Amino acid sequence: MISVAGVLVSGGTGAAVDLYTRRVPNALTLSAAALGITVAATGIGDLSAPAALLGFLMGFVVMLPGHVLGRTGGGDVKLMAALGTWLGPSMIVKAFLYSAIAGGVLALIVAIQRRRVGRTLRGVGRLIATPVSARQDVTAAEADNRFPYAPAIAAGSALVVLGF
Repeated sequence: MISVAGVLVSGGTGAAVDLYTRRVPNALTLSAAALGITVAATGIGDLSAPAALLGFLMGFVVMLPGHVLGRTGGGDVKLMAALGTWLGPSMIVKAFLYSAIAGGVLALIVAIQRRRVGRTLRGVGRLIATPVSARQDVTAAEADNRFPYAPAIAAGSALVVLGF
């Protein structure tokens, strides 16, 4: 039960702050990670300390390519890593996959709201076909193509910790 609370509180707080500020602060991600590791080390959580550390590492590793390609921010990478301390290595990979699906749905909603579905789909096609050359288009501030991704991470992680 403590892991459920840790994921829901950490992910929910990250999502709320990201929606409001468009950032996921280091204080939040470091606190969530430290608490997750502490809970594991004391034995009151569902994971062992090594599993919590491996979950952290896996969360970081699965999100890093998206950051390098300009699709996610550094705070998103750190949030996924922090949630890995609560979920462990196997569940964080599943949470990442669920988050990617939630992120796709969120991107479609944002594209519809901004009346840019066609342009967004063409950009996704370019990103898949030529990720390096398309990175500038994705990260261009004037492209109006950014949106908070922490809600997708929170949703994906919540689904996993709740047993879906």
